[in-house]
Amino acid sequence: MAVVTALYDALNRRDAETIQKLLAADLEWRFHGPPSHQFLMRLLTGGEHESDFRFVPHRISAFGATVLAEGFNQSGDIAWVHAWTVTAGGVITEVREYFNTSLTVTRIGVTDQSDCAVPPVHFPSVWESSLPNRVGKSVPGLVLAI
Repeated sequence: MAVVTALYDALNRRDAETIQKLLAADLEWRFHGPPSHQFLMRLLTGGEHESDFRFVPHRISAFGATVLAEGFNQSGDIAWVHAWTVTAGGVITEVREYFNTSLTVTRIGVTDQSDCAVPPVHFPSVWESSLPNRVGKSVPGLVLAI
């Protein structure tokens, strides 16, 4: 979690040297949201030097190599969720980015498929978005399996 927290601090300071140390050179990035909200990609590629957009994490949780961060921009009107993959050496190798949506994360384990009569397994969520002040606003939900 400390690596992801350090990354948000570096992003908000526009500290390219620290950002480069924390991210793998071949970072895998997946974006789900409107193209106008690709703030992270523009920051990482040098296209957001003058933008005042800041990532303000509301909550950060770790599940093994996956670190989930949820937050808003500084004015609180744009919600985001990031799912980061961090190596044991503290390098971020992947990010899945979701804008203006809620997210439920479920851990799916290996199950024995040899008996077709086995009833379907319910996979409980291990993490869910907790977007404050979003009551009454349309926020579509997604399920992410880890």
